[in-house]
Amino acid sequence: MKILVAEPLAPAGVELLRNQPGWDVVISNPKEYDAHLADSDALIVRSAVKVTKDVLAKAPKLRVIGRAGVGVDNVDLEGATAAGVLVMNTPGGNAVSVAEHTLALMLSMARSVPQASSSTRSGKWEKKKFLGNELRGKTLGVVGLGSIGREVVKRAKAFEMKVVAHDPYVSPQSAAALEVQLLTLPELYKQSDYITLHVALTPETDHMLNAEAFGQMKHGIRIVNCARGELVDFKALENALAAGIVAGAALDVFEKEPPGEHPLFAIDTVVATPHIAGSTEEAQEIVGVRIVEQMIEYLQNGAAINAVNMPSMTAEQYRTLGPYADLAERLGQFLSHISEGNPQTVRIYYFGRIAENNTQLLRNAGLAGVLSRSLEYKANVVNAMQIANQRGFTVVEQREPHQTPMDSIRIELETDAKTSSVEGAVVIGRPRLLQVDGIPCEATLDGNLMYSKNEDVPGVIGYLGTVLGRNGINIANFALGRQDAAQAAERKASEPLQAISIIETDEPVPDSVISQLFEHKAVRFVRRVVFRNH
Repeated sequence: MKILVAEPLAPAGVELLRNQPGWDVVISNPKEYDAHLADSDALIVRSAVKVTKDVLAKAPKLRVIGRAGVGVDNVDLEGATAAGVLVMNTPGGNAVSVAEHTLALMLSMARSVPQASSSTRSGKWEKKKFLGNELRGKTLGVVGLGSIGREVVKRAKAFEMKVVAHDPYVSPQSAAALEVQLLTLPELYKQSDYITLHVALTPETDHMLNAEAFGQMKHGIRIVNCARGELVDFKALENALAAGIVAGAALDVFEKEPPGEHPLFAIDTVVATPHIAGSTEEAQEIVGVRIVEQMIEYLQNGAAINAVNMPSMTAEQYRTLGPYADLAERLGQFLSHISEGNPQTVRIYYFGRIAENNTQLLRNAGLAGVLSRSLEYKANVVNAMQIANQRGFTVVEQREPHQTPMDSIRIELETDAKTSSVEGAVVIGRPRLLQVDGIPCEATLDGNLMYSKNEDVPGVIGYLGTVLGRNGINIANFALGRQDAAQAAERKASEPLQAISIIETDEPVPDSVISQLFEHKAVRFVRRVVFRNH
């Protein structure tokens, strides 16, 4: 296992990586890291490295990208998903640091700290010029009540500020617990003396502070942005400052970083810092260790904590659903080998207690199995739904929590030729097949299997064993299933019942041997299914 660290990481995080048995840890930098991509299984970045489609193309073995921080703007999520690469971040790890920097910038504007420092250091003593304002009694508008926004609220309350907020994804009960009043954006603009932004960059938030927004604010507003530079229309901000609508702006982030010469820097009431809100020793230690812990959990146990391009779950949730994800993928893989025709619809049924859980992981795992015969794509739980959509599959899920006392999964694959189905369960911690096309047949879902369907007449079982033995193929297990009259009620009276067999062998059955099996007139269908450890 090769782990590539492309940017500076907390020493405790590096030590934790190196303590993992069998892991090759490569410490590099943004200028040289790409030389190590070809055989890397995991990549850790912060904000300097841009993980583009070209970078992903250089890393065919990559399984996971860890962003030591919150934002993942520097990672091509669509490209990573298409490549089957999980992307995870560390939300909340630097929340306190960013919140403290937000308050520091507010105090800097209220008391003209940068200007007063520059004046005093130049030999002046301008006490009357730098008459300040208290934060006490002022209204702070917090846009975004995520982990950082909540920490800002706590600290603003200590300064006896009135706090209002806007966040369409926060319930009134959660806001009330913080003693915060939820407002619409126009009302927040109208009431606030300070506005601080703590939202992600989305099409809706891109340039949210624009000319129209500034026109709705009270004169003398002060703006703080420690989130994303793209949230602010800088030209509109410049005009609002010139018009006196905005009394001051404190910016830690910019659309282009580093910004170089910027018109706003010529305005005395603008405070600017170089994207350092989350850069404290404590925060870097927290996010560095946390991203390593998450990657270890994923690479060793499969638990995707704080994933941003697939369903995220805790380690405890994965311990519950992980075995069923493995079952779903193996059922899908088995089904893909025994089906005929071009797939059109995949139906996944969940029975028992697992039906009461979030089944996105199970759905993706089942789809990955169905797609496993394609050599064009690297199908896994990260990109399976995306590939299914690209191929025009209809995906249907159905939950039956009280249908049966046993937890099981059934997958049906409808093609332009026919519909096939398989059902299985986890038995003593291992995935087991229970039935195929409604015919009960318990078998392993591992190793080298051969599935056959035949007329239920004497002599077929002996014939199958004879052909395999004649060709030197040793049988490890032999499972049989028979169709009963009730299952075949719609068949013609002259048609015999069907039987199936699933034979586990020590080595894959060659095509030449499969051809020999069809020499028996009762043998209708034979397919090889090979499971590889992954």
